[in-house]
Amino acid sequence: MLLTEIDHVAIAVKDLEAAIEYYAKAFGATVDHREVVESDGVEEALLKVAESYVQLLTPTREDSPVAKAIEKRGEGLHHIGYRVDDCQVALDSMLAAGATAIDKAPRPGSRGTTVAFIHPKGSFGTLIELVQENPGADH
Repeated sequence: MLLTEIDHVAIAVKDLEAAIEYYAKAFGATVDHREVVESDGVEEALLKVAESYVQLLTPTREDSPVAKAIEKRGEGLHHIGYRVDDCQVALDSMLAAGATAIDKAPRPGSRGTTVAFIHPKGSFGTLIELVQENPGADH
């Protein structure tokens, strides 16, 4: 089994501060990690749930994939992140199974991880992010 656990469920929002406040009021959730990921054009807030996260995402520029998703489908579930021990091995396995890669090779992700995205077309309508945690990285 290449998947070790659910890393995160990503929710695209227009107003990150309002979403953080809502999760705090509704669940008592607090932000465990916050980061702007310039390469993806997003700002994220990670709310820890056991060993996984709810990832609230907001676009930082109009041409980002998250901005386009919100424009097309509105706010809501954006993708699911699966934690793996080796992002390249998991990516190769998915491609061998017929998946369509968005990232042709693993790349740096937030909080010091290595990530690769898989297109929903080859994954039963779900955008998938493979997430490899790297020892010693900022989690």
